[in-house]
Amino acid sequence: MMFNRNRQIFKMKICLSLVMMSAFFVCALGAEGAVEDQILKSWSKTQSRSERDGIQSVSIKVTYYSAEYVEALIRSEAEKNLWTRDEEERYRYTLLRTLNLDENIAFHVEFDTSGTPVYLQPFDKHLKLYVGRKVLTPSDYDKRFNFKLQGKRDGMIWFPRFDEKTGKNQMDGVKQLRLFMSGSMSTATTPGGDLIFVWDITRDDPSVLNKGTAADRLEVDRLIKRLEKLNADRAGFQKQLDAIDTELSELASRVEEIQKR
Repeated sequence: MMFNRNRQIFKMKICLSLVMMSAFFVCALGAEGAVEDQILKSWSKTQSRSERDGIQSVSIKVTYYSAEYVEALIRSEAEKNLWTRDEEERYRYTLLRTLNLDENIAFHVEFDTSGTPVYLQPFDKHLKLYVGRKVLTPSDYDKRFNFKLQGKRDGMIWFPRFDEKTGKNQMDGVKQLRLFMSGSMSTATTPGGDLIFVWDITRDDPSVLNKGTAADRLEVDRLIKRLEKLNADRAGFQKQLDAIDTELSELASRVEEIQKR
């Protein structure tokens, strides 16, 4: 009897310990998830405009894909989906390859409209990005923004990270990004003028993205792309060189022919 009772007490202690450990991990994950959510929200800016008579209203949410935002997004998705380290790295690779942050400055835009439709075509003409004192226009964007907009729609906008003439990274030394959307893009936004979304990027560190197997795979992708370009350039130069050699041979033959007369 005493043995069975002690055995039951021992089992109860084990169960209690397991419950306490589970509660601890749940609380820890919850706290970490709350931190990630706060980071994700901090990189999103929202503005809303409406006509006085309520015929049209527009709400616009813009998210800048900072390094901190990308890292928080990856951790958040990994926690929600209970991914393994390998699954998390595969997601990281796919996300970074899609964003192509090595060449672009990326934003996600969400429109929520009600009332009369909004016509944004051509959407890129409504956008300007101030990177420090430089003014950039989109290098690409989701073409769905060019169609009649009614209700909700979201998509990506990309701006060039490097100066086309100098090849310099336009983000170097920049402390603030300001995205301007023309107020004239809809009747709801016109009265208030341009919509301006501002991000402080002084503490953002892009180097945090250069880690793990995903970063290695991306570097391999970049190197292969560079090799393909150099091979294509070499083929072009070789064609020019062959043409020059042919002309030199023809000229030499002509000179020799004239001298024999």
